[in-house]
Amino acid sequence: MGRMAQVTKCVRGRARSARLAVGGIILPVMTQPVQARISLIKPAWRAGWCTLACALALGLPVALAHGAPASTALPTLGDAARGDLSPVMERKLGEAVMNDIRRNVDYLDDDPILEYLNSFGSALVAAAPGARGETNADYFFFAVRDPMLNAFAMPGGFIGVHSALLLAAQTESELASVLSHEIGHVSQRHIARMIGQQKQDMLIPLAGMLLAALAARASSDAAVGVMMGSQGLALQRQLNFSRDAEREADRVGFQIMGTGGYDTSGMVAFFQRMQSANRMYASDVVPASLQSHPLTSERIADIQSRIRDMPQRQRVDGLEFHLVRARARVLQDETSKGRTEAQQAFEAQLTQQSRQQQAAAQYGLAYLAKKRGDLAGAQSWLNKSRATIKPTQGAVFSTGQATSDGAAIFAAMALEIKLAPAQPESVKAAALNEAKDAHDKFPLSRGIARQYADALIANKKLDDAAKFLREQAQQYRSEPKLQDLLAKTYAAQGKMALQHIALAESYALGGSLPAAIEQLNIARKAGDASFYDMAVIDARERELQARHREDMKEAKKNGG
Repeated sequence: MGRMAQVTKCVRGRARSARLAVGGIILPVMTQPVQARISLIKPAWRAGWCTLACALALGLPVALAHGAPASTALPTLGDAARGDLSPVMERKLGEAVMNDIRRNVDYLDDDPILEYLNSFGSALVAAAPGARGETNADYFFFAVRDPMLNAFAMPGGFIGVHSALLLAAQTESELASVLSHEIGHVSQRHIARMIGQQKQDMLIPLAGMLLAALAARASSDAAVGVMMGSQGLALQRQLNFSRDAEREADRVGFQIMGTGGYDTSGMVAFFQRMQSANRMYASDVVPASLQSHPLTSERIADIQSRIRDMPQRQRVDGLEFHLVRARARVLQDETSKGRTEAQQAFEAQLTQQSRQQQAAAQYGLAYLAKKRGDLAGAQSWLNKSRATIKPTQGAVFSTGQATSDGAAIFAAMALEIKLAPAQPESVKAAALNEAKDAHDKFPLSRGIARQYADALIANKKLDDAAKFLREQAQQYRSEPKLQDLLAKTYAAQGKMALQHIALAESYALGGSLPAAIEQLNIARKAGDASFYDMAVIDARERELQARHREDMKEAKKNGG
């Protein structure tokens, strides 16, 4: 049994749907393909990742940092961290875990939210030279459904935001304070530094204790079972993570915020709110001896002292921020009770004086009506929201700008309503023209691009859809959803071989190499495979099999 399996075994029986509960994110307990990929990582790193996931999801410091930056330039590390975890392996580990998160029901696979977060986060990274760190991190920002105010960084530049945090942030400056802090963790390679400094024999029992705290959310019996043993006091002492990494991330994040043009006082305001909320939350689900959230008064005071030396800056939030928060409120809890509470929140928001708040509430009610199947009501509320703001023709996502009109998000919602399965053919026909116009206006929106493909398919323009999707797949090679839509198009055309080739590419992009190889085998057996198709299948199969053999070889070498 590999080290990762040893760590997860203690909670496997109790975790919901055979998954591992980590700070509200439910990580699968490793399907065979994913376990094989994670087995590529050295045992010490694999054991360490479980602890890191727990620490980061709880907002605990994730590394032992030696010294704080002495200048305003973003600090960089020497070679100490590289000795144990290279940038390539750090990214590989992050991608393996990210593939599992994407398959989880609590991952918010919502195009407007994802596009906003990545546009917002990328603007922060671009504003501060050195924010990508010495590894030149390729950042990806995403959201997960979770009631706790938190955000977390993973190896390789993946940064997650809890849905509750999106709702709690009152301004873009407050959201920027959190994302900048997490960017600080990545740029300073805190994860690699922790893994490089900790010994795996220490990490495994520490992970077990953290998991016990998390298991208490679902079952006190599970928590007691995990925590039993004579090592309790020793493990408790190991929970005293160094605060140095958090202070360093605070300082780096503060610099990024200031350079990006945000109000740095938002960091203090939101960190105080997070400290209060998480203290109350933890008191209900985590034993007092395990509460180690690092949002200390000392850290907040340090930030306040820095703010005093800076000129006050006012910043007008973009409308997209409020629209995305409205979507997150609907997606936060999709039960009947949750939707009722969301409706009440939107109705209360309608009474506010701010036009942005009113428009966001109307937009939220439109999205809520669409989720309930009331398409006429959804269109009515969307029209009201648009009228409140009156979007400017041709506007684009304006994250990082002083003002915005949310035109791209409005256009995406209009298409979402018109392309609903229950709509009559006449509405879907009108949606095709709207989708084409929207794609022309917002060519960088990946969600709108796929909505245009959906409109082509819905109107049985299958040849046009296939051509468009092939062009998109050539341009965006790491986007599995394009391959899924291409497979859907080929299936409607009756092109079975091409359908399964596209599915193979989708599985490969998701990290499931055995499933991808199986799809190629199905494609080979399809009766409509051309000579060219067979050549593509053979070449791709050899490539994927070679990758899979190398994965298995490395897994065996590392004891996975």
